[in-house]
Amino acid sequence: MKPHLLLATILLAGTTAYAADSKPGQTTNAAAAFARLKTLVGEWEADTEMGKAHLSYELIAGGTALVERFSSDKMAPMLTVYHFNGDRLMLTHYCEAGNQPRMLAGPFNPETGELEFQFLDATNLASASDGHMHSARIRLIDNSHMASEWQFYEKGERKFTENARYTRVK
Repeated sequence: MKPHLLLATILLAGTTAYAADSKPGQTTNAAAAFARLKTLVGEWEADTEMGKAHLSYELIAGGTALVERFSSDKMAPMLTVYHFNGDRLMLTHYCEAGNQPRMLAGPFNPETGELEFQFLDATNLASASDGHMHSARIRLIDNSHMASEWQFYEKGERKFTENARYTRVK
């Protein structure tokens, strides 16, 4: 086979493999999930085991990314960005642990408002056994209430879970 035909065949095979991984209309219902996440824009508060927690949400980049800013009485501020990668809904979490886990959204249930994210990979994480946020679950209860659950893993096991129920303050 001629070199340029071989290269074209390899490139097409790679494109086909990628397309098979990210089909439009996947069961994650990513567009509907992101539309619901956008309704979080504003300010939220919760009383947690670690004290008062505050979330603020802002749309950026022409409405293509939702930024979540977290602060609390006893933890360093953190940032999470919800965004698409192709037709897959993801989040990137900028953690006080010094790493940046990326998580992929699973199926969105529009009736319960539940959306779960699972660990995909991370930047600044030397080993998957190092401590990192591994999953996140969000439940959009109504326009004024939401709940979140974040699981931190270390050495391949869940080390702790952070739960909070937030109320919109603006």
